Amino acid sequence: MINNSSHVNWRPTADIQSLRQRAVIIANIRQFFALRNVLEVETPCLSNATVSDLHMRAFCTQFNDPMSPQQKTLYLQTSPEYAMKRLLCAGSGAIYQIAKAFRNEEAGKYHNPEFTMLEWYRPDFDHVQLMNELDELVQQIVGCEPSNRMTYQQSFKEHLSLDPLSASLEELQKRGCALGYEHICRDEQDKDTILQLLFSHEIEPNIAKQRPCFIYDFPASQAALARINLQDQRVAERFELYYKGIELANGFHELANVSEQRQRFDADNAQRRAFDLPPVVTDEFFLAALESGLPNCAGVAVGIDRLIMLALNKTKIAQVIAFNYQNA
Repeated sequence: MINNSSHVNWRPTADIQSLRQRAVIIANIRQFFALRNVLEVETPCLSNATVSDLHMRAFCTQFNDPMSPQQKTLYLQTSPEYAMKRLLCAGSGAIYQIAKAFRNEEAGKYHNPEFTMLEWYRPDFDHVQLMNELDELVQQIVGCEPSNRMTYQQSFKEHLSLDPLSASLEELQKRGCALGYEHICRDEQDKDTILQLLFSHEIEPNIAKQRPCFIYDFPASQAALARINLQDQRVAERFELYYKGIELANGFHELANVSEQRQRFDADNAQRRAFDLPPVVTDEFFLAALESGLPNCAGVAVGIDRLIMLALNKTKIAQVIAFNYQNA
């Protein structure tokens, strides 16, 4: 038998010095929260339910449950959000977690199907206060200037001379076709699909080149798990953070109304069926926790690998993780 192991590249994708620097950065993140009395928690990577988001695919596995004659489907978490909110409902107070997350999506320069996520929740914060705290953390870790901020609406007006909150489907189709996306926009009937296309291809590359930039007040149709703004019901109290062409974070003033949350899950599943995607089982543990009462809070998820990549002036995620999916 011929031994071919000598031809296998077994070495880490990141050099050892980068991994040492990574460890220092993660220790600094923990210190950042220790100084603010935010409790570090751990929640399971495997759960009984998964997210309903149309654009997110979870990994699943079959558990040979000794207490049941049938296998049980479990899901690798796309984020620890639902479990952490259950802790908030149980009275945990301010919490954070540095966790592995898994998404069965694209892989490449800025993506790995298994990645490290920093997620934290602040009772009595709204999304603006959480943006301030995230800004402090990013400045400390990356060594950058304070962030710029603009609303989702402002970003479209400035870069595309288009109002995303009032534009009709026909106007969005026309603009998309004029910018060279006719193959997508000509027959697309979902406004948010066109908005996301225009935002990712025409706006993201042109913001946050010199300093980070928060985009906030996303359309209500893109609220995810955020509250709708009481002063302008066209927008949700949601933000994203970008720097040097990279999306770093997604945060919300968290929705606490269990009835509205169930309606959003149902609407997601209806949309999944419309796109011939299988519906997902609703996370009843999460909804039961919301029914008991989620404190007024804001939360955010940050891609740690991307943050470290920027801090170390690397050009791809593989350079800051020990092994990427291709040689794990």
